[in-house]
Amino acid sequence: MFVVLLRFSGNKAAADRHLAGHQEWIKRGLDDGVFLLVGGIRPGLGGAVLAHGTSPEELQKRVAEDPFVAQDVVTAEILEIAPGMADERLSFLL
Repeated sequence: MFVVLLRFSGNKAAADRHLAGHQEWIKRGLDDGVFLLVGGIRPGLGGAVLAHGTSPEELQKRVAEDPFVAQDVVTAEILEIAPGMADERLSFLL
């Protein structure tokens, strides 16, 4: 399981130009079943993605395809988590 942190970079002003492509990238990740949750880092610092069911290499490739990453609107940090315990509702992550 992974947490992807997408923090705005110095090129944040270019976000509007690449927003549609970024949203398509998110939708593709959700449709593929890789992204479980997508949301913003408050207050307006960027975004975060909870990902599952992929390898670190596949996720790195997917993240590199995000137009926000490719155009340096955000910098990406991928954190790999080895789940140990979970609420029953999240037991599929174990």
